Amino acid sequence: MNGSVVDILIYVFDQYMLTDHEVVPERDALADDLERAGFGRADVERALDWLADLAGERHREAVAEIASDDDGAVDAPAIRIYVPHELERISTESRGYLLGLEEQGILSPSQREIVIDRLMALDADDVDIERLKWLVLMVLSSQPGQEHAYALMENLVFDDQAPTSH
Repeated sequence: MNGSVVDILIYVFDQYMLTDHEVVPERDALADDLERAGFGRADVERALDWLADLAGERHREAVAEIASDDDGAVDAPAIRIYVPHELERISTESRGYLLGLEEQGILSPSQREIVIDRLMALDADDVDIERLKWLVLMVLSSQPGQEHAYALMENLVFDDQAPTSH
């Protein structure tokens, strides 16, 4: 198989998060499972590091910020200015897609920043919209209290629809 880190992340999410698995295996067992599935060890380790970082302290702080900002008030519109290295790695189409998700209320500005951070951590230039959808779904699934946003995003992933800007 020998897929990219993004392919491994999607595989893990599909196999363990979207199914009836009671418990996700420990890191070493999961790495062995992924190698048996045909993924290379170096990419497996990078994917598992990516997942560990998503669950890490920095993102828990962002989740706490999201929870404290959730008072029902509408945030003032803001424009996200991408720095040059983000512009090189995140396509215009992907940036537009993230904006659409934010306009629809699926992503908050803080969640958008987590998604951008996780995109940049991939160190990959091949993240198309389909893979971006999965990454957004992974970010939302890692945050408590985001069931509605997760359900909306899940519909976009599986129904293959694009968010519409109004």
